[in-house]
Amino acid sequence: MLMAHDPRPETHRDLPLADGEGLGLDTDGLTALRQAVKAWREGAVHESYARVPARRERFTTWSGIEVPDVATPLDGPGDYLAELGMPGEYPYTRGVQSTMYRGRLWTMRMFAGFGTPEQTNERFRYLLREGQTGLSTAFDFPTLMGYDSDSPRSLGEVGMCGVAVDTLRDMEVLFDQIPLERVTTSMTINGPAVVLLAFYVALADQRGISRKKIGGTVQNDCLKEFIAQHAWLVPPRPAMRIVTDMIEFCSQEVPRWNTVSISGYHIREAGATAAQELAFTLADGLAYVESCIERGMAVDEFAPRLSFFFDVHNDFFEEIAKFRAARRMWARFMKERYGAQRAESMKLRTHAQTAGVSLTAQQPYNNVARVSLQALAAVLGGTQSLHTNSLDETYALPTEEAVTIALRTQQIIAEESGVANVADPLGGSYYVEWLTSRLEREALDVIRRIDEMGGMVRAVEKGYPQREIARSAYEFERLLNSEERVMVGVNGYVTDDRGKIPTLKIDESVQRLQVENLAKVKNGRSAVEVARALEQVRDAACGHDNLMPPIIAAARVYATEQEICDVLREVLGTYSDPAEF
Repeated sequence: MLMAHDPRPETHRDLPLADGEGLGLDTDGLTALRQAVKAWREGAVHESYARVPARRERFTTWSGIEVPDVATPLDGPGDYLAELGMPGEYPYTRGVQSTMYRGRLWTMRMFAGFGTPEQTNERFRYLLREGQTGLSTAFDFPTLMGYDSDSPRSLGEVGMCGVAVDTLRDMEVLFDQIPLERVTTSMTINGPAVVLLAFYVALADQRGISRKKIGGTVQNDCLKEFIAQHAWLVPPRPAMRIVTDMIEFCSQEVPRWNTVSISGYHIREAGATAAQELAFTLADGLAYVESCIERGMAVDEFAPRLSFFFDVHNDFFEEIAKFRAARRMWARFMKERYGAQRAESMKLRTHAQTAGVSLTAQQPYNNVARVSLQALAAVLGGTQSLHTNSLDETYALPTEEAVTIALRTQQIIAEESGVANVADPLGGSYYVEWLTSRLEREALDVIRRIDEMGGMVRAVEKGYPQREIARSAYEFERLLNSEERVMVGVNGYVTDDRGKIPTLKIDESVQRLQVENLAKVKNGRSAVEVARALEQVRDAACGHDNLMPPIIAAARVYATEQEICDVLREVLGTYSDPAEF
């Protein structure tokens, strides 16, 4: 028989206690509470475990943090105003807006893209009709890697996992009948982000829309590519130069554009824990800030348009705490390390996406429940924008029916649950505050090690984050295989029925159509103008001029993505993963 076990972790017993300020507890009250908790554990809890042993030896978050059996004011913030503040006020633990969702709901931004630009445009307009409030563009793998649809490297991949975009002509079709000045657009592109943003700016110019009126986000996070997703264009240091060029250009020319979406999502999907996602993401952000400052930019000039992108995984409270810790950490870094003066420079604004890696092919309708809980956690955590995954995404890109269910999940949370009525409704929860501080401490320890290495670029070159993520991914798989961690339908509550569902099929004729359209563009453009524009891109890449203006000029004369990227690869070099573990 399992003996009675005290699941209270050593780390919990060693945590400093709150000082009671703002909690209505003086020194005598804290002492009495501490004694009451001790008596409860030694009495009622011990007796209960003697009758009914603990279900498991250790109780942990999804990331492995041991959690207390109960949280009390002893675990809360020592100084309420310093640690939490009010919503919309420093350090923004409770949210970046004073009214949060009472003023405006989060942007419901469903990730979409497949096949040809015509097909994705149709999906965009469908989602907008159904109540989506922002666009999010998924590009196919050749586009993500900087290759055109007619490249031998693109064979079999064109339009399969996203939309194919080769030239400005594809962008014209992709956003046909969509008012760029009224709808914000997110583009999930990293290595070739400078080219795709140039296409978008050139499209606005072509339509006569002021650059100051277009809004959106380009992911443009080169560092997380080297850490986690591996869709890069050039080596780390030249990649940082390109990102900095884009931040500098947009701060002057496209002021409503979020120049980088500093992305923890792919770091978490690669196997990182919540604390690692938090640490590596913020460390990436600090590296971009330092690169811009080295360029000579004032922090308050560019920091307000930096944005973030976090995963929302299965552990409900851990994910809520992660968002809260991220805001507090970023605010303090910006104010204390970089001397930011503007409130907007200190606010961590974030998009969130439910965890694709948590979805299962087994019993796929279970994914609806997973996504619902994850979406609720994102909202309770205070996100500014949200994508909810579809139940069928372990099989294929989502069908129209599946993506509608995913969108309706957000709308039900917004309109029916009541959670949008109060700013930070879980703020003050003893457990949430304990977990927020615990994640913050763990993440700060990782960032301290990165600082000691010389910063995030050097840490990436040494393979530090890559190794740490691989280690965490291995540990999670070990727990799953040993059944210490249960995923419903995978290693627990298993049935023989795989639950076949309708899936979206991408016709293989997409590649032929896209290649034919690309050939028409190439035949109809001026070869002389293209050659001249590409030479100007080469000159800028060889020197120190900002790359955005010549790349926009190349986009206008219908230079292709690969033609521009090949110039950058030739001048700035290529990169291979050292694969150190």
